[in-house]
Amino acid sequence: MFPIRPLLVVLAVALLGVLPIFANALDDDHGHMHDLSQLGKVQFSISCTAATQQEFDRDIALFYSFWYPESIDAFVVLTKKEPTCAMAYWGEAISRLRNPLAEPTTPADLKNGWAAVQKAESLSAPTERERDYITAAEAFYRDPDKKDQRARALAFEKAMANVHQRYPKDSEAGVLYALALNMTAEPNDKTYANQLKAAEILERIFAEQPNHPGVAHLLIHSYDYPDIADRGLVAARKYAAIAPAAPHALHMPAHIFTRLGYWQDSIQTNRNSAAVANKEIGATHPGAIAAQALHAYDYMVYAYMQGAQDAAAKRIVEEIDAAQKVDIVRLAAPFAFSAIPARYAIERERWDEAATLSLHPTDFSWKAFPQAEAILYFARGLGAARKADVPAARSAIERLLSLRNDLEAKKQNYWVEQTDIQIRIVSAWMALAEGNEDQALALMRSAADNEDATEKHIVTPGSFAPARELLGEMLLAFSRPELALKEFEANQKTDPNRFKGLYGAAKASELSGNLVKAKGYYEKLVGVCEQADSERPQLTEAIAFLLKN
Repeated sequence: MFPIRPLLVVLAVALLGVLPIFANALDDDHGHMHDLSQLGKVQFSISCTAATQQEFDRDIALFYSFWYPESIDAFVVLTKKEPTCAMAYWGEAISRLRNPLAEPTTPADLKNGWAAVQKAESLSAPTERERDYITAAEAFYRDPDKKDQRARALAFEKAMANVHQRYPKDSEAGVLYALALNMTAEPNDKTYANQLKAAEILERIFAEQPNHPGVAHLLIHSYDYPDIADRGLVAARKYAAIAPAAPHALHMPAHIFTRLGYWQDSIQTNRNSAAVANKEIGATHPGAIAAQALHAYDYMVYAYMQGAQDAAAKRIVEEIDAAQKVDIVRLAAPFAFSAIPARYAIERERWDEAATLSLHPTDFSWKAFPQAEAILYFARGLGAARKADVPAARSAIERLLSLRNDLEAKKQNYWVEQTDIQIRIVSAWMALAEGNEDQALALMRSAADNEDATEKHIVTPGSFAPARELLGEMLLAFSRPELALKEFEANQKTDPNRFKGLYGAAKASELSGNLVKAKGYYEKLVGVCEQADSERPQLTEAIAFLLKN
């Protein structure tokens, strides 16, 4: 193998200014992780007993870190300890939102949440403030079998706006209103109107309550967009330390780290999250892998691949290949099962591997998650098209079209749009394999424009193959390096420090005769890959260029 690491070390000494150095990564050893007092500080005043108040604060902290079903179970226990405490039932209802930013509330949670709200209302809480909170929850759960998720979220947002306006000094009203604003944010709104409104509320609270888990958590979500991600770095640095017992709190900083291309920070915080998540479910689900761990692994693999840490990524691929069951069947689990091997193949350009991927575990309820299955067929289609296997690529497109119809029937409009983009990408490379260069370029540019108009879902760290990055690769294949460079540089604004994006920009600069710019991009690529554990031909080429220039 080419001795990459020694050369990387030599070059890294000269390139210390290229990338930020991250000194705040979490330690591997967290002996206090399972201490439930390590959830942050919440003071959500209610008019129940002092003992119930203490548990209520702990339980709502669990919810603020989206730790479920623990938060649901905790509030159910609390209702049994003090069955006349209306806010304990409200807590159960609000916890049944689970992670409302990732996927719709399940029919079972809608039914049980509605029952909890009705019980809370029947107890007639002693203060108007508490009754207003209960009314806001009722706005979400009313008619559990008639409204879609967005209608519920909009009703909840309106109700929480009223609570926030009525009690402007109540920080919890502000936090929950910020949650509602994020729930109703339009995914393709590039002004980020709701998110910035939520962030303005949260920043004021954060200044006064720097250890509030819900504030730090929702600030990260509010800033989880390319144009504003840098504003979330303070919250990202803080959240894991606020609630080190919560697996999701340990993972969430990676949303900002990924947006900024801080790969080693993302790897470390996700490693901590996965370790805690798997340890937590070890006793209750022997032999299972935690859905939260799978989610963290997906972010880890994405980060590993950008730094050419292929051997480290392979260990995760092998671990999930051995997994047969998961603790909670929610979107994060099937998404990661599909995404991780797809990333591992596509980022390494192992098109044969990508073209032969299969669903795992085979007995998983894949029909419930067509957007997760679509990942696999996108990888298969792209792999087949890139190795000029047109029949296999066409077969993958047919399956993607079928999955798109399933998503449309489920009214999953965002995922319909994403599947349309996947189909265009595979079709573009299939057209190129068939010799239709004009059609290939038109389809690829269309896919890139469509992807630019959307946003990534929070379940994923990023695209499996950014369309604009692929457009740059196609333009390089057409010997148009100047045009390719524009596409690679545009993609760096939304997906900074991606391995293939940096290499593409460097190569396009080199072929365009701009050796100064090429050197800058090759230097950045080498800096990103300081922890590389595998040989990549692009990295070898970068090192060779830098040694000559």
